[in-house]
Amino acid sequence: MWRRISAIAALAMAGVLALPGAAMAKPKELDVPVGTWLAARTHPAVQLTSVSYTADVAVPTPVANLDAIRKLTQQGIAAVQSGKISADENSIYRWVVQQMAKDPGRYFSPGAPERVVEASAGGLCTGWWVTPDGYMVTAAHCVGQEDEELAQTFAAQALTEVNKKDAADLIADLGDVASDDEIVRTASKIFQIWNADNIKIRNVKSGLSLLQSLPGGGVDKTAKSVPIELVAKGTVYPGKDVAILKANGQNNLPTVPLGQDSDVRVGDTLYISGFPGTVTQTSIFNVESKLDPAFTEGPYNASRQTPEGVPYIQTQAPSYPGNSGGPVFSRDGNVIGILVGGLIQQDGGSTEGESFVLPVSIVKEKLNEKNIKPAESATTKAYNEALDLFFADHYSEALPKFREVQALQPNHPYVAKYITDSQQAITAGKDQSSSPILPWILWGGGGLVVLFVVGTLVAVARGKRRAKTPPSSFPPVSYGVQPGHPPQGPGPQGYGQQYGGLPPGASAGQPYQQRPPYPLPAGPDETRSVRPQAQQYGTPPQSQPQGPGANTRIAGLEAELEELRRNMRQRPPEQ
Repeated sequence: MWRRISAIAALAMAGVLALPGAAMAKPKELDVPVGTWLAARTHPAVQLTSVSYTADVAVPTPVANLDAIRKLTQQGIAAVQSGKISADENSIYRWVVQQMAKDPGRYFSPGAPERVVEASAGGLCTGWWVTPDGYMVTAAHCVGQEDEELAQTFAAQALTEVNKKDAADLIADLGDVASDDEIVRTASKIFQIWNADNIKIRNVKSGLSLLQSLPGGGVDKTAKSVPIELVAKGTVYPGKDVAILKANGQNNLPTVPLGQDSDVRVGDTLYISGFPGTVTQTSIFNVESKLDPAFTEGPYNASRQTPEGVPYIQTQAPSYPGNSGGPVFSRDGNVIGILVGGLIQQDGGSTEGESFVLPVSIVKEKLNEKNIKPAESATTKAYNEALDLFFADHYSEALPKFREVQALQPNHPYVAKYITDSQQAITAGKDQSSSPILPWILWGGGGLVVLFVVGTLVAVARGKRRAKTPPSSFPPVSYGVQPGHPPQGPGPQGYGQQYGGLPPGASAGQPYQQRPPYPLPAGPDETRSVRPQAQQYGTPPQSQPQGPGANTRIAGLEAELEELRRNMRQRPPEQ
């Protein structure tokens, strides 16, 4: 009998779940492009890094080598006579400075006095967090330069005024050709090269830092510089161009996960995040804009290898100076490499389709050398869960998750905006979250129907039992069950929620709401699947109560069922 009652009770619960307005809605598919989803998840971990140098820079005064210049002038006259160049003065001088620029050291020698400048120089790159406590990955060439490269950097940045003065003196010696822009540019190039070749650098000090937003959330208009230390450094491109940095005193930082080299192959789309110098070094945009990474994508073109056996990936995803050190992602959101460089044209521009990526296996080698274990932070876990809810239009469910992120990481650069956007979407009536009163409908109104059906069947069973069982000598006992309200506290073992038990994860006196899972976005050719949303609790026991008090419990329940029938205006079954 109890087995039949159990089956009918289950059918009754299924009927409750099918009532209008009581069904749990399926989660909406994440109808956003892969790039949008990836950028939202990964941007918080991508940081603008800076390397800076201060030094005393000294360069001698250039002295013209008159014999060499005299020979060059004679060659110019011969070129005019042969018709190779025009006979006008500007054409002759243009030819002369062009020849000087090919080998400035041939036409100028170091002389006195030595000019000393207190100089500073630096560069901007991209890095990304791999641990919650502040370990970061970037490119080796982003954290320090060799002496020759440093000399060229100072010559181009710290000696700007010195280079301009030397070029102006040369043009004045040539004559009235200042209006010829090509001669001016070439003369400047001559002394950029010459001063770099003859520079002396003393008292060099270097520093590494990154730019973070101030506490309060959002990308703040006034960023602060956070010192960061060099932990490990590989060989610059075309070597294993990777470096590991550490920012002290950090916790709960947003991170990105590392994938495998085999996660991608030729033809797959790759995604690059970073800070192109075309943005960070311009005055057009404010600081707030400059702290937001750029996201580009393009196909995996080819697998390459250097003569030393270092593997590289060639991709058509656009990248520019400043992107160096940035993470490169697969469509699944895993880092599959680090952006190292690209081919530069003679005019200084980059060549699209020629970006080169160091595979993630090389990054892991360097991390393993220092026993650094990449890990997902609690901030990232909560943030990604909140993003999936947000993109599914479940704003009221996403909101507490975003607030959790803000509590974990007050410096999080994007969570404040998502909180505001979620609140505005809720106010605008765009929220598609499941109803928070659904659990009470299931355990309240649903409980009425179940109790009524079960009670009726118990009464029928009692009527049949009377013929076989003598009346109990125990008086009726009431358990205080009120119509429509399940008893409080944990129910009898095995009775589940129908008798007041709490579902897993709920606490007494609190509504229980099951959060449905939300799938990751699938590509256009992939099949999206949704797991079942409703989970039923409270399977009744498979055997009837035993012991001398069994009939007493039935009698006590019958009294409550009689009241329930009267309230629901139902006629009791015939005895």
